[in-house]
Amino acid sequence: MIDPSATIHPMAIVEDGATIGPDCTIGPFAIIGPEVTLGRGVTVKPHALVTGWTQIGDESIIFSFASVGEIPQDLKYAGERTRLIVGKKCRIRENATLHTGTDGGGGVTRLGDNCLIMAGAHVGHDAQIGDNVILANFAGVAGHTTIETNAIIGALAGIHQFVRIGEGAMIGGLTRITHDVMPFGLVAGPDGTLQGLNLVGLRRRGMARDDISALRAAYARLATEDGSLADMAQALLLDSSSEAVQQVARFFTENSNRSFLRPK
Repeated sequence: MIDPSATIHPMAIVEDGATIGPDCTIGPFAIIGPEVTLGRGVTVKPHALVTGWTQIGDESIIFSFASVGEIPQDLKYAGERTRLIVGKKCRIRENATLHTGTDGGGGVTRLGDNCLIMAGAHVGHDAQIGDNVILANFAGVAGHTTIETNAIIGALAGIHQFVRIGEGAMIGGLTRITHDVMPFGLVAGPDGTLQGLNLVGLRRRGMARDDISALRAAYARLATEDGSLADMAQALLLDSSSEAVQQVARFFTENSNRSFLRPK
């Protein structure tokens, strides 16, 4: 179904079965697969590919040569029907790749609202990415990862499969991440060292000064006291009334497939 208000270049290919919403724009040589749904006002630029069982949210933009909705890069994938869901107002830049899920990983790769996926970045199968996330140029997000709201992944960073990146965390460029990163953490260096809090990001988001002070105190406690992170996190849950600190503490009490980066 193609809404009559959509603008489709005569040299674009829109396969039978695709749903094209109101006010969409599809450029020349773009290809839209038969199970694709484009929401209101989506723009697909020339030479972009949107395929698979893929849903693109309202007002998102897919730039030239992006490949969105192809099958996973997983040797276990056996052709099962899995999905990619992209939220509203996302920008998927040139040569970025986003793949559908697998049965073994829940079947859905998901991208939240207002995300920026820069040129050449990759979102692997079954990844769960929250709102307002930025993947800088050529960042690689492996399968089964979770990246929470407002996180920023620097250029050429590599995120290992099953890793969790907490809300508001900042990962520096050229960084390898093989362990879970706490909310609001700042990680940099080739080996992915947790170096402190993403204070610039917290201030830009307008976090209250009292919460920032409480986070700094909690981080210092986690970095200097002896004991397991789980035990210290339980103590923080009891001792702190700051919601930001509570969020960090809950993160360390949850199960981890990759273990946690420890504050230093």
